Amino acid sequence: MGRRFPGRTATVVDGVRRIGPKRLIDIQTSSGTFIAAGIATHNCYAATMSKRLKAMGSEKYQADGNPRTSGPGFKLTMHPDSLDLPRTWKQPRVVFVNSMSDLFHPDVPVKFINDVFSVMRDTPQHTYQVLTKRSQRLRNLAPDLDWPTNVWMGVSIENEKYRFRLSHLRTVPAAIRFLSLEPLLGPLPI
Repeated sequence: MGRRFPGRTATVVDGVRRIGPKRLIDIQTSSGTFIAAGIATHNCYAATMSKRLKAMGSEKYQADGNPRTSGPGFKLTMHPDSLDLPRTWKQPRVVFVNSMSDLFHPDVPVKFINDVFSVMRDTPQHTYQVLTKRSQRLRNLAPDLDWPTNVWMGVSIENEKYRFRLSHLRTVPAAIRFLSLEPLLGPLPI
């Protein structure tokens, strides 16, 4: 019997092993396998969901990512044709931007990021929540982005090792800044 993750009573870890460069960790569980860079992130909902969406034939999830780091339906893909969608909504909405990806991923072109910000600026009736683990890129690009007041900017912090992301977030001129402390993998002193 494997070791259970804290707060996870239904999923059992069957094995953990180091693979490849950059301290990649392969975690086999009763609910699937997830590979993380240097941390034991378990059961990434986006990787699981993209695999499911690919199997269901969803058009946007047909490109496969690297099988060692992401997997079926999880290749980073831009969808510029979807950018105008918020302009068609009649009622205000809260939008989780890139809920299945990361707007500040190094492979997302700056022009695309600017296009996303342009849509957010042009639709002030909506509230946009943007979350990233790429806080250094966020910090570097933030001065050149036009930050509308309807954009909430957040960073993920899994444990004390990633607390530096908070310092990066503090430099961002977003009207609202927030933290996502999940998956919380260890103590996080205040």
